Amino acid sequence: MGRKTEADQTPDMVALLRAVGARQDLVAFETLFRHFAPRVKAYMARRGGDSHLAEELMQETMIAVWNKADKFDPSRGTVSTWIFTIARNLRIDAFRRENRPDFDPNDPAFVPDDIAPADAELDARGEAEQLHHAIAALPEEQAALLKLSFFEDQSHSAIAARLNIPLGTVKSRLRLAFDKLRATLAHSGDVS
Repeated sequence: MGRKTEADQTPDMVALLRAVGARQDLVAFETLFRHFAPRVKAYMARRGGDSHLAEELMQETMIAVWNKADKFDPSRGTVSTWIFTIARNLRIDAFRRENRPDFDPNDPAFVPDDIAPADAELDARGEAEQLHHAIAALPEEQAALLKLSFFEDQSHSAIAARLNIPLGTVKSRLRLAFDKLRATLAHSGDVS
C-alpha cells in the first residue's frame, strides 16, 4: 500500500503507537501524525479521490489510529501496514456510501396505502353486497356476460367468439344488464 521506509519499521514507530494506545500520548500521536498523515492523504488522492475527500479520509484514518492504537499487534505487521489497512477500509466505506442510492421516504413503494375510515369500509361492503345481489337477480345470459366483461376483463369481441354469439347480441345483452342493474340499485337508493 504505502511505501515502507526504514522509519516505518523501526521499534520507534511501534513504541509511539503503543504509547498512544496505552496512555493516549499526544506527543507520540503528533509524531505519528506528521509522518503518516501526508502519506495517507497522498494514497487517498492516488486512488481517485479529490483533495477534499483525500483530506477527509486522512483525518478519519488518523482518528481511527488514535482510537484503536491499543489494538495494534506488531507480530501481525508493521505500523505502516496497519495504518494503511485502516485507510483502505475507510476508503472502501466512503466509496460504498457515495454509490448507495439515497432512501426516498416518499417513494410509492414505501408509502403505505391510505386506510379507509371504518364507516367508508362498511358502506363499500354494503354496496358490494347489493351489487352482488343485483347481478344474481339478472337473467343468466346477462350475468355471464357481465362477469366475462368486468371480472375476466374480456373484450366484447372476445366474449362473442367465446360464446359463439354475434357481437351485436353481446352488446345488447350488456346494455340490458346495465339498465336492470341501474334500476335495481336506484330502487335501493344507491344510484341517483
